Amino acid sequence: MEVNQIDIEEIVKKILNDLKNEPKENIKESNSTLPSTCRAAVLTDVKKIEVKEFNIPEINDDEMLVKVEGCGVCGTDIHEYKGDPFGLIPLVLGHEGTGEIVKLGKNVRRDSAGKEIKKGDKIVTSVVPCGECDICLNHPDKTNLCENSKIYGLIPDDNYHLNGWFSEYIVIRKGSTFYKVNDMNLNLRLLVEPAAVVVHAVERAKTTGLLKFNSKVLVQGCGPIGLLLLSVVKTLGVENIIAVDGDENRLNMAKRLGATALVNFTKYSNIDELVEAVKKASDGIGADFAFQCTGVPSAASNIWKFVRRGGGLCEVGFFVNNGDCKINPHYDICNKEITAVGSWTYTPQDYLTTFDFLKRAKEIGLPIEELITHRFSLDKMNEAMEINMKQEGIKVVYINDRF
Repeated sequence: MEVNQIDIEEIVKKILNDLKNEPKENIKESNSTLPSTCRAAVLTDVKKIEVKEFNIPEINDDEMLVKVEGCGVCGTDIHEYKGDPFGLIPLVLGHEGTGEIVKLGKNVRRDSAGKEIKKGDKIVTSVVPCGECDICLNHPDKTNLCENSKIYGLIPDDNYHLNGWFSEYIVIRKGSTFYKVNDMNLNLRLLVEPAAVVVHAVERAKTTGLLKFNSKVLVQGCGPIGLLLLSVVKTLGVENIIAVDGDENRLNMAKRLGATALVNFTKYSNIDELVEAVKKASDGIGADFAFQCTGVPSAASNIWKFVRRGGGLCEVGFFVNNGDCKINPHYDICNKEITAVGSWTYTPQDYLTTFDFLKRAKEIGLPIEELITHRFSLDKMNEAMEINMKQEGIKVVYINDRF
């Protein structure tokens, strides 16, 4: 068979075109590009984090390997760091994380919202419900109340080791809920998990029918949770927001995020004076609805006194047992006919609302990314914890400087 010059040129063009159109992920990512080991910050004792080197495990067909970009430090991390109340030591902490998929099991093709995923996608994780308890079987819309729910960063050490986001890599296991978030920058992704907590709290508050455009809403506690919650309320269109805290810097941030009245409780000598200050900021009658965002029992007692007769409140501050609080059933509940709801973490479905909230908050100019005030590398995680405990700044995060 004769092959002329024209035939050769056509063959070469076809080969080059086929190479050009080959999917990038098949070229970009190969197992040979991944290291065999990585570092992780392990809580080995109370107030002691050590950076250890672990082998990166082989994943199975239902798992993913994610290279960590960063992770926020949560109050729950601090409680575990200070005293191991959950009895989990040793473990890799960190549940407010985000990163990039670098290895994908063949059975993992879509995220929990049904979006197709591939290597190179950015993700965040939610809870890992058991799928077997009464809540999971009979109340699937309330998987945040699953009796055996797991969350990355609060999983005891095992052969995988890479169970928390305070690491360079993390293994995402079968049954996990996770979402592709390629359209969000790193700062916003680091705020997704705590923002989901407050989105869920606001959804709980809505069930009372007391959260309206013209409501006078009070937020007690202007840490990361309180400030994010205030931001959610602002994006909903609520115009009258009262922020209560004892730190002027945090109160100033509350004002930038939409608070119309600031109450510094340290300026009042007793609860009666503090209640009067709240009433003064709410037309003399008290808040229509209040969110209690601290983990302090005395604050949990005070919040009832800030609410008007017929008003409501949401308790979202206690994710560990910090002790009892005292209320008067007659004056605080019955006489005022207050409607109260509790809020516990979030459901996977809350994440979808959270993504929209974060994007909307940025669109209307709320400086939510400025909530992140301190960034630490893996080697500095003990310092990160100490800074958080001292309440210096607002949001402390780990950033993987090897990403």
